[in-house]
This record gives sequence, structure tokens and C-alpha cells, in this order.
Amino acid sequence: MSNQENQVVRKLTEQEQIRVDKIEWLRSKGVDPFGHKFAPTHYSVALQEKYAETTKEELEEMAVAVKVAGRIMTKRGKGKAGFMHIQDNDGQIQIYLRQDKLSEVEFELFQKCDIGDIVGIVGTVFKTKTGEVSVKATEYHHLTKALKPLPEKFHGLTDDETRLRKRYLDIIMDRDVKEIFLKKQKFWATIRNYMIDHDFLEVETPILETSSGGAAATPFATHHNALDIDVFLRISMGELWQKKLLVAGYEKTFEIGRQFRNEGMSPEHLQDYTQMEFYWAYADIDDGMEFTKDLYRKITHAVMGSSKFTTRGFDIDMDAEWKIYDFETIIEETTGVNVFTATKEEVEKRLDDYHVEFDPNLGYWRLIDVLWKVVRKDLSGPGFLVGQPVQLNPLPKRMPGDDRKVAQMQIILAGSEMGNGYTELNDPLDLESRFKEQREMGEAGDEEAHEHDETFIEALRYGMPPAYGFGVSERLFSVMMDKPIRECVAFPLMRPRS
Repeated sequence: MSNQENQVVRKLTEQEQIRVDKIEWLRSKGVDPFGHKFAPTHYSVALQEKYAETTKEELEEMAVAVKVAGRIMTKRGKGKAGFMHIQDNDGQIQIYLRQDKLSEVEFELFQKCDIGDIVGIVGTVFKTKTGEVSVKATEYHHLTKALKPLPEKFHGLTDDETRLRKRYLDIIMDRDVKEIFLKKQKFWATIRNYMIDHDFLEVETPILETSSGGAAATPFATHHNALDIDVFLRISMGELWQKKLLVAGYEKTFEIGRQFRNEGMSPEHLQDYTQMEFYWAYADIDDGMEFTKDLYRKITHAVMGSSKFTTRGFDIDMDAEWKIYDFETIIEETTGVNVFTATKEEVEKRLDDYHVEFDPNLGYWRLIDVLWKVVRKDLSGPGFLVGQPVQLNPLPKRMPGDDRKVAQMQIILAGSEMGNGYTELNDPLDLESRFKEQREMGEAGDEEAHEHDETFIEALRYGMPPAYGFGVSERLFSVMMDKPIRECVAFPLMRPRS
């Protein structure tokens, strides 16, 4: 044994050493400690549901043959018989093992197995005296030797950082955590299917970009060695690219993928996360509001099983009538500040009154955005925020009848913005002037100002049809789960251990 291997062995706990020693014992019995193919024919929950109303006598007469596989979670018994529960993708099922029904080696494998080992069982379905649907084993197949013990059920992964670092253990030990990611698949599948059913084309746009456009956010920058250029990880789901596809003649496009923002972490924010954006030619904000309202209702029914859920202290019913919140009106009614007539000093004083910390170097409109976030946290929704000032977003069309505002809507749910959409600006001259204003804001220190993208302006000069665009991220899912967003990511980014 090498010195390195010896150092590893010396670090093993007593339980781990016992398990490692069993590797050679398994091999001496002709058993591969890390198994071979085993194809289950049935799964725990489906079996339990199918035979829940079947009597013991009926099951015995039916002699239903099954093959199940999973991780050993409990084990008990002495002498010539024993029980264990194995955990598969759907849940847990009890296994009954008798010495006279198994080979000598198979029963010995059961006797020496450990909690956490993965096994395959061939047998028949039966009911115990207490009525529990179980499997009576006729074959026992060792599939994988677990070399480390699982955490104790009630005293195991209680530290949040350890749970997130070892999320695989968190999922094994807590069925509720596993359910989150099963529901998350339904969340994105519902969105994708809804878009395709409404004739949207799913597209892929670049993740590496030479300029970070399409949103107000700080990008991650890196260097492309082959081209010897600096590039950015995208901060939007291909917004400007998808609009170029509208120029090209595609009328409905969408993309689901990862995007990246080099900003702070919070219960609502991650630096890399999944987003969906769609773009719809010849539509406007009114079409978009009806479309997304229906989409959100379908998502909620698919994920939650009904239109109602409780989150962050709010009782939400997505099938209820959606409210309309006007940006100027709701801020003035709540804070007394009119966003179009107040001075910067008045806004700063109001923020001080609310004990909100802010950077005094922020420009006027960023301070207004901070003030809006104070107001937003008390709004239950579901509803739409409308009437945002043009200075906060240069990409929507102006609102008909009020050039100070843009034809933008944001979905408000449980005190947060849960989706953003607007009638797209397709006037290249207007957009170029707005980009100029954004550039001036950036030069004045606004890190969230939009970058000027001349290639997009050039595309617009060829003509983009009137259109509506919308985006929603997995933040919506985390709110539906009433969890911080990191809890709804299987493997969130963690600082390396020192």
C-alpha cells in the first residue's frame, strides 16, 4: 500500500473501515461490490397505490411478480427472517426476506448489508398484518456498496451550508427536497410545452457576447483566447438576438437557458440561473398580459395542483382577478413622492424615513427604483405593474399618450417582480437616442445602465415588426415553493472550503 493510500485509510472512521473491509468479503463471495445492470419493473409508490385496496388473500392468489431496486434506508430482523425499506425514485417500499426463500449467499448478503447500500430485489407483492403493501423477496442482488454511512435521520444534515454542499445527501434524507426538483421539472416543462403549443419556435442564442445587452445588470467578463477578445456571459436570454430573428422573419421565438449576472446574492438572486424569454411579432403589451396570465395559471396548476398557494405570508390565488398597479400612482399613494416632479434630495429623505440604505452616488432614477422596491414588498398580487418611466428601461416603446412612460408590465407576486414584458421599441432612431442617454448614465457611475449595441441598431434599420417580449426566471418557482432561490437549485455555487 502506498503512503498516500495509507493516509486515506488512517482517516477512515470505524464505521467506514468496517464497510471498506466488506469489499473483500463481497469479492470472496463472487459478488462485485459495485454491481451490474439490474432493470426494475416496478416502483414503490405505484405498487402501493395500485394494490392499496387489494386484500391480503387476493394478493396471495395473484402472486404478482416484481423487480424493485433502491437504497437501503432501514433494516431489522434476527435469525431466519428480516425486513428492510428500500428507497427508489418515487419513495420507499418494505422488503421481507426469509432464509428459506433465498440462496445461502443471498441471505448472507442481506445479513451483512449496511444502511445506504443499493440493492435489487426480485419477489412478489404481499400485504403485512398491518396492511402495508410490501415485497416478499425471492432473489437478493447486491448492486452498490456504500462506503460511508448516511446521516442519522433526526440528527444529520442540520447545517444549511453542509446541506447545500452535500445536496445529494439532503435529497436522500429529505423527500420534500427531492419533490422540489421533481416539481421544478414540471415548471419548465409546462412553460416549454405552452410556448410550443402556441406556435413559438425554440431557439438557441449565444452565451458569450462581445457586448452585454438586453438588460440592466452587471456582466461577468472573461477573455476568449482563440479570438483574443474580451467577452461577456449573457445577462439576458438572447433578447437582442431574438429580436434580430424577428427582423429575419420569425414571428414567434423563445429560449430557455442559463444567464449570468455578477451581482449580489440574496434569497431572490443568484449569479447564474435559468430564464425563459419569448418575442412575439405583431403583438403588444395587452396581448402579452393576457398570454402570460394564462401561462402563469397553467404553471401553478401543474406544479401546485391547484390555483392557490401560500408564500412569504401572502395567500395567492392565481385564478383570482389580477390587479393593475400604476408605477407613478402606487409610489405617490404609498410614499407621497411623485416620481416625475420630486427632487433627488426629496427621494433620499424619503428613503431615510424608511431606513433604507442606498449609495448616495446613485442617480435620480436609480433612487426611484430603490423607492419602488420599498413599495413593492407589501403588494400581494397577482397583478401587473405598468407605467414605468422611460429612464429605467430604454428598450420598450413609449406609452401612447404619455411619452414619460413606457409600455412595459411587470408581474407582481408576493412582494416581488415575477416576470417582465413590454411592447418592443422598433424605432432605431428613438432607440439610439435612448442608448445615448444610457451611456451618459453609465459614464456618471450607473453600473446598471444599458450598453449601446450598434449591431442591434443596424438590424433595426432593416425593419423589425411591432412586437412584444417577455421574460421570467426560476425566481417564480422559488416563490411558489416558498423557499430561498438557492434552496431550489440542485447545486448552488458555494465558496470553496479553505
